[in-house]
Amino acid sequence: MTRTLRRPTRRRIAAIATAGLLLAGFVAAPANAAETDLIVNGGFENGLANWFVNNGNATDGATLSPTTDAYSGSSAVLVTNRQTTGSGPMQDLSGKVQAGQTYALTARIKYENPDSPATKQFFATMHYGGSTYTNLVSVTATKGQWAQFNGQFTIPAGQNVTTARLFFETPWTSTPSTDPGVHLMDFKLDDVSVVGAAPPAPPSKTIEVVGKLPGEHNPLIGHKFGADGFGFVHDGRVYMYMTNDTQGYAPDPVTGVSPGINYGHINQITVISSTDLVNWTDHGEIQVAGPNGVAPFTTNSWAPGMAKKVVNGEEKFFLYYANNGSSSNVITGASPVGPWTSERTSTLIDGRTPGAEAVAWKFDPAPLVTSDGEAYLYFGGGPASTSMPPAERFNNPKNLRAIKLGDDMVSTEGTAAVVDAPVAFEAAQVFERDGKYYLSYSSHFGGNDFGGNQTPLPGYPGGGQIGYMISDDPMSWPKETYAGVLFPNQSQFFGAGTGGNNHQSAFEYEGKYYFTYHAPTLNKRINGNTTQGYRSPHIQELAFNADGTIQQVVGTYAGASQVRDFDPYRVFEAETFGWSKGVATAKIDGPSAEFGTTAPNLVVRDIDNGDWTALSSVDFGDGARSVTAKVRPLAAGGKIEIRLDEVTGPVVGTIPVDAPIGEWTELTASLDGVAGVHDVYFTYSGPQGSDLFEIDTWAFEAASAAELPVEVSAQARCVAGKAYVAVQARNTHDAPVDIAVETAYGERSFADVAPGGNAYQQFATRTAEVAAGSVTVRASGSVDGRDVTRIVTANYSGVNCAG
Repeated sequence: MTRTLRRPTRRRIAAIATAGLLLAGFVAAPANAAETDLIVNGGFENGLANWFVNNGNATDGATLSPTTDAYSGSSAVLVTNRQTTGSGPMQDLSGKVQAGQTYALTARIKYENPDSPATKQFFATMHYGGSTYTNLVSVTATKGQWAQFNGQFTIPAGQNVTTARLFFETPWTSTPSTDPGVHLMDFKLDDVSVVGAAPPAPPSKTIEVVGKLPGEHNPLIGHKFGADGFGFVHDGRVYMYMTNDTQGYAPDPVTGVSPGINYGHINQITVISSTDLVNWTDHGEIQVAGPNGVAPFTTNSWAPGMAKKVVNGEEKFFLYYANNGSSSNVITGASPVGPWTSERTSTLIDGRTPGAEAVAWKFDPAPLVTSDGEAYLYFGGGPASTSMPPAERFNNPKNLRAIKLGDDMVSTEGTAAVVDAPVAFEAAQVFERDGKYYLSYSSHFGGNDFGGNQTPLPGYPGGGQIGYMISDDPMSWPKETYAGVLFPNQSQFFGAGTGGNNHQSAFEYEGKYYFTYHAPTLNKRINGNTTQGYRSPHIQELAFNADGTIQQVVGTYAGASQVRDFDPYRVFEAETFGWSKGVATAKIDGPSAEFGTTAPNLVVRDIDNGDWTALSSVDFGDGARSVTAKVRPLAAGGKIEIRLDEVTGPVVGTIPVDAPIGEWTELTASLDGVAGVHDVYFTYSGPQGSDLFEIDTWAFEAASAAELPVEVSAQARCVAGKAYVAVQARNTHDAPVDIAVETAYGERSFADVAPGGNAYQQFATRTAEVAAGSVTVRASGSVDGRDVTRIVTANYSGVNCAG
């Protein structure tokens, strides 16, 4: 990743309410027309909802608990076990406050510790990410009495507010534990309020231009960004885990240009997957860090790495990530797409890790599980130790590490070993091939952190290149194992605006090896040669020489070849596409039709007139007779056209999206002249200025396919004065089938319904009257050795049970 070096100590902005005047005891109304209270649950009447302990630094820590000793109402928060002066209650105001605006802040605070001084100053402080902290309002409280924060502050016009987190603290000192009664006293907080300009409407993150051009395979996706891609193969599918660069993307609605990327705001990991390396399914984002994350004791999630291993007889998936530059951590999944849990309550790699003490940035964790089942983790980066001679700091900075993982994959064993990678900066990753281990990494750009103006040794990497090493031992990486430059800087291939350091991985898929990297190519296509740091994933095939060395990779928009043609004869997620224009994706409730009940379900959204999505190289064989879309209309008059080979190609089918507004419905259109292998474009049209519809799934049906013989009936009936919808699906096939029933009042799945058997479910409407409607039954089974899905709709009449 490209990052700014952050020092571990805080940089305080000394002036309270920078660029504004603090008026203790008096609040002038902020000069904003529309004011609102930005604090949620400021009176703690809903317990600790929306509040968490400030975790801006790894050393911060405290315990929050509700207390009935409130200034008003029935509850306040009690803060105990404070580890630092900044350890206090925090609420995230990111996306709520605006630069250049003035806000009024009030709150009540009280402390009672017997060994504390008679009076004590407290601060309300804003953390803007990184090392930027600004004291906003202060109050001097008298022990045992409620004191009031009452002041206003103005956020400087030039302040980046992508991250803005408010917390309460005592004045900073570097060694508060020397006198905890003075610096680390318990305190109570109540009635917190920040009143000012209403939060701005969130900017649209939808990318309206075509950033991945039809026919090209790089970048992998064109509807969102993703960096530090880590390729992982499981069960015939390639998964890509990425830093969610889209999280901070906020293009100006007029210019289309976003502010520069803010790494301090990123706490999600983006996941996509593919079976052909061209058509990618969007699995959405994993909320890894932050107060609502899987691991809330971490702040950020960058540079992910993935591994799987059987632990105590159970196959588990382990997602490693960087908690900014300070540490690295791991969460555990039940599948490559979750659900996710944290087996740890503290970070996996940090300053306590043996052998990592001298590593400046303890981040970029990349796991390796070898063919013999042993597991290792590679991590580290950043400035070289100043104790080394300048030339060594430049050429052999010794800032990367390798450490053995425990059998549980969430602990380490022994001491981390030095990886003596030439000109190393970050992003160590290892893969295994033919009994050899290959470690690749990103090289640094020199400068004072690496000994100043030094001469690189012959053959060593230049700035921002990917070098690599080959070893017989996954824990032994002396400088003699250096093998050369694997990938030059990406700007050599993609031109102005695409430079910076990189982050890569390599993986094997169906007998071939592939190399992943990132470049701001999508960002460049949006804004031209001036980019703002938003990166996109790329893949190229790796080629090896006879001696096992790697041929230098050339970055191209063409990317990797499509591994296989796309199979359309099944239910698949609509957020699977090779190319797109103007659409976005979002998670909705319910299971994924393609990936199962525990996988997140996404839909294609923000569909406007003229938008489209497309699939590469779809194999229709002898021909397709129909296509079915699961859609939710949002405006009347929408239409989906299916075209072949070009976005303006011939229309071979049309789906009028004329179902009830706001209801999920499956609509089917017949197809004409669809056979062989084609790129398929779904083009969307309807009223200008309206979101037209959302799409959940597609399913094509072969012209020659035998239908599954399933009989479906539905009836509305009364039971004890309440209306119910009863659905029965009878399997008249000669083999078991899976049946899924979908109604407006719920869903139910039945596995392996035997021949002649029935799937029956009665759905409660919780009302006395129900209007006429329909149900959808999806039956899946095998006919003549081919997997077939049949979708059947059955209508029912309305009923009134009140009489």
